[in-house]
Amino acid sequence: MGSWRVWRTILIIVVILGGLFYAADWFAVRVVEDRAADKARTSEGLDHKPSLSIDHFPRPFLTQVLFGKIKHVSIKAEDVNAGGGRQEVRITTFTADLYDVKLSDSFSKATADRATGDAFVSYDDLSKSAPPGVKVSAAPPAADGSARVKLSASLPGMGGDLSVFSRVEVSGQKITMHAESMPKEITALGLEKSVRKQIDFDANLTHLPHGITLTKAVGTSTGMDIKAAGQNVELVSG
Repeated sequence: MGSWRVWRTILIIVVILGGLFYAADWFAVRVVEDRAADKARTSEGLDHKPSLSIDHFPRPFLTQVLFGKIKHVSIKAEDVNAGGGRQEVRITTFTADLYDVKLSDSFSKATADRATGDAFVSYDDLSKSAPPGVKVSAAPPAADGSARVKLSASLPGMGGDLSVFSRVEVSGQKITMHAESMPKEITALGLEKSVRKQIDFDANLTHLPHGITLTKAVGTSTGMDIKAAGQNVELVSG
């Protein structure tokens, strides 16, 4: 009986300590998530605080910190402001998953080995970043499946209203709209180059994490779903 009581006491102590460690781990995760979100908002100049979630299963967060690497972090930001330039476009929502996040500089810097993400940009917001008088709206994809939009514009002195399909290409943190072709009446007058200067444009997605690049655009009924990925992506820095 005496031996059983000893082992029972040890078991109770282990359970209590395990519960305390779990509670401490949970509390530490919440504090770090909140502070990292605040720092991301400040460093990226966001109007709203993003949400941030650290995966602490099956390996506890405090153990991950001890080894200087967090397995998985997910972030979500909404209503990411466009900034000051006309070519900068507002992002409705941005989500990202960051993997193998290294902690350095006394935990003031976090860099992910790799990351994937999605940014949604509405046609209304694309229209606001377009040249004056140009409206962006939904269009069916091209024959090869690539994304397109419809560009509509009023061009005084060039035959009135114009509507064309435009290819959507992405690179870096930029979306490019380039009309596939011009109406015959425009090309016949030798005005294609002049018209393109008025309707083709780039839209920059600012405030994304450093190291994230856009990889693919997918059209929807209300906007563009932009896929993103990257390596050595900075979640927070300095």
